[in-house]
Amino acid sequence: MTDMKPGFQEPAYPYSAHLGMRMTGWTQGWARFEMPLAPYIMNRHGNPHGGAHASLIDTVMGYAGCWTGDPQVRQMALTLSLNVQYLSRPNGGLLIGEGRQTGGGKSTFFAEATVVDETGELIATGTGVFRYRKSG
Repeated sequence: MTDMKPGFQEPAYPYSAHLGMRMTGWTQGWARFEMPLAPYIMNRHGNPHGGAHASLIDTVMGYAGCWTGDPQVRQMALTLSLNVQYLSRPNGGLLIGEGRQTGGGKSTFFAEATVVDETGELIATGTGVFRYRKSG
């Protein structure tokens, strides 16, 4: 499922492409990515590695705070703090991360995220603090 405005779909950066992440929604203060469960992101228990959840959470929160409204103007941010709560194992085969900007100012912003699978199982939640990068 995608909820993308024309012209705002960004290609995956190398790390997110390696994990199989795909942007499926992005607008002011909100972003959604999907990541299929693949053998290379599983831990020794056969569950997704916690780093895969954290990467998805970090990505959706970062994008949520970097919407500019103009596909030609890109805003970047650096993660200052990332907290992840692992809640459940997926029942399905797809992780869906949604991030929301919750506040901030000129140089930093705050965000929260959830990760569910396609069955609706809540897998993980997270919060983060991000610093905008100056262009140039």
